[in-house]
Amino acid sequence: MNALTDSVVLPSDGSRALLVGRVWDPESGGPRVVSVRGDEVFDHTDRVRTVSALLDLDDPGEWVASDQSLARWSLASLVEASLEAGAERPRLLAPIDLQVVKACGVTFVDSMVERVIEERCGGDFHRAAAVRSSVLAALGGSIGSVQPGSEEARRVKAILSERGMWSQYLEVGLGPDPEVFTKAPVLASVGFGSPIGIPSFSEWNNPEPELVLLVDSHGRARGATLGNDVNLRDVEGRSALLLGMAKDNNASCAVGPFIRLFGGDFTLETLRDEEITLTVDGQDGFRLRGQNSLSRISRPFEDLISAAFGAHHQYPDGFALFTGTLFAPTHDRDAPGQGFTHHLGDVVTIASPHLGSLVNVTARAEELTPWTFGVRRLMEYLASGSGPQPLPDQAPLEAVQKVSG
Repeated sequence: MNALTDSVVLPSDGSRALLVGRVWDPESGGPRVVSVRGDEVFDHTDRVRTVSALLDLDDPGEWVASDQSLARWSLASLVEASLEAGAERPRLLAPIDLQVVKACGVTFVDSMVERVIEERCGGDFHRAAAVRSSVLAALGGSIGSVQPGSEEARRVKAILSERGMWSQYLEVGLGPDPEVFTKAPVLASVGFGSPIGIPSFSEWNNPEPELVLLVDSHGRARGATLGNDVNLRDVEGRSALLLGMAKDNNASCAVGPFIRLFGGDFTLETLRDEEITLTVDGQDGFRLRGQNSLSRISRPFEDLISAAFGAHHQYPDGFALFTGTLFAPTHDRDAPGQGFTHHLGDVVTIASPHLGSLVNVTARAEELTPWTFGVRRLMEYLASGSGPQPLPDQAPLEAVQKVSG
């Protein structure tokens, strides 16, 4: 993978962005909570234990901006180390830690059509082109503007069912309630530069470039980042009940590069028209380009958050919420009519103007370094003295007491 400069990783207005994340620190043997200002990366772990706790502060952006922690690393060196496989140097991690990773599916009516195609193919990519043609013929035109839960949506569902095109994806794509599922265990997500895992049992799979909202324990959206909801189309196409097998595998959830905190002129409103781009560069010379235009999402961000969080379900450590994707690759790669699937060594770049770039390379999931640093290891690390300690010249801050519980 070609090295990227820190200017590519950062948002286009990076000098004004409040960016937080995590760095693996070999010296202490654990993750550090950091912020980024230009090329300097500041370690805040002496004052706040986790990113989850930081996001629960009354004003995370103001806290980060006013904290007097010293810079420990250069962003350029962290980017370089993150792109070097096996580098035993400080490197970027996924910027989330104790947050549950949730995901909303079929939030774009356009992409719902591809889910229907997967289902009718039974996961067999050889049949994709023929099935796509029949499904689109039955639709009789685009339904991208249909509002889920509306009377028009109910009519579309009825018409498709009458034509033998009923699908469970029609319910979550056009019905009143979105699909919400758990994408990955706590601390299992990988960050910028890390390999992403494609299991050996999948022959039809793809990246899913998505906006990821960071929501605190009170249900407040505090910031956003980019995510790759790696998907096994052949597995989910066999049965939606295999969603866990299709979505949750070793290194199958990539998040990063940083969380951009809301503040100033960067708000949730800013992201309603964000354009997230996807580029896949294969070792075979193949290049795939795609786009996830959030202006075409069929459900407001607030509805997705309330579907996950509320009186029916709480998240005391907050949660990261994948908001779905418009992109569904149909470009033929290996043979006519077979569509797109990953090859090992594909470089996947997901980028947007306000959130920077997330870069990963595909690898065999079974051959990647096993995931071993879980919640117990994190608690042991924080309790060992390598974690946050009061600074020598002051008593513990009230903010630390709040976030430490």
